[in-house]
Amino acid sequence: MKSNRRNFIKRSSLVLGTGLIANPFIAFPYSKKDYTVGEIMDLFIAQVPRAPFPQTVDTLKSGKKDQVVIGIVTTMFATITVIRKAIELKANFIIAHEPTFYNHLDETAWLDNDPVYEFKRKLLDEHHIAVWRNHDYVHSLAIDGVQAGVVKELGWEKYYNQNAVLNLPETTLGNLITHIKAKMNVPALRYVGDLSQKVSKVLLMPGAAGGRRQIEMLMREKPDILICGESPEWETPEYIRNANEMGIKLGLIVIGHSASEEGGSEFMAEWLRSTISGIPVFHIPSGNSLSVE
Repeated sequence: MKSNRRNFIKRSSLVLGTGLIANPFIAFPYSKKDYTVGEIMDLFIAQVPRAPFPQTVDTLKSGKKDQVVIGIVTTMFATITVIRKAIELKANFIIAHEPTFYNHLDETAWLDNDPVYEFKRKLLDEHHIAVWRNHDYVHSLAIDGVQAGVVKELGWEKYYNQNAVLNLPETTLGNLITHIKAKMNVPALRYVGDLSQKVSKVLLMPGAAGGRRQIEMLMREKPDILICGESPEWETPEYIRNANEMGIKLGLIVIGHSASEEGGSEFMAEWLRSTISGIPVFHIPSGNSLSVE
C-alpha cells in the first residue's frame, strides 16, 4: 500500500504542475475490496504539501476511522436534510467542508442536552454515519481545490492561473452578477459599485477569508472587482464604498458562503470518483440556510 501511495502522489504532483483544473488528478483509481474511512482520509491528505497538519479542524465529527465505507456523500454542510439523503442512498461517509455542530472547532460540550444538537447526533450515531470535515486540507492542495472547483462552476477555466486573480473579457458589474446568479443558481447577490462599471480583472476569494485579508489583497492586486463569499459589513464592503466615494472604480460581489464554495465539494466528489473504485459517490448541495424575498 505504501508503494502504491508513493506512486499516486508522484503522478498527482506531475498533473498539479500542469495547471489543469477540470480534473487536476489523473484517473489512476485504487481497486481493492474494502476501504475504511481512515484509508480514504489518508489518501487525500497524502497529496497535501506538508501534511498532515499538527493542528487542524479537519477531524472526524462522527463515526470511526476503521468503519468500512459503502457510499460517500460530499457537501458543504452536513445538514439534517443531507444526512437523511445519505441514509436513503445507503451512504455511510459524509465529507463536509464546513462545521457540523455550529462552531469552527465543532466543540459540543456547550450543546449538551440541546434538542437540535441531540437530534442530529442521534441521527448520525443510529445510522453509523461518519462525518469528516475537509476544509484545511482541500484549501492547501498545490491548487486550492475549492477555488478550482468554483472556477470550473463559473466556466472560467481558461482564465485561471492557479491564483486568486482572473483576467476576464471586459464586461460590466451588472453582467457579471447575472452570470454568477445563473451559474451558481443563486436568486440574489449583494454588491457594492456601479452596475455599469467596466470590469475585467477579478479577485476571486470564495468563502470568508476575513476583511483584513480581503483588503490586503485589494491593495496588492488592484482588481476591478472582488468576488467573495462573505464579509462583515463594517470591513470590506465599507472599504469599497469609501473607495467609490473617492472616485475609484472598484466593485464587490458577495455571493454568500455556501454558494461561493459549493464548487469545492463538487471538486471533492470528482477526486473521489477518479481515485477510488467500487464505491458510489454522490454530491448533494446543502444549499443556503438563509432565504431572500
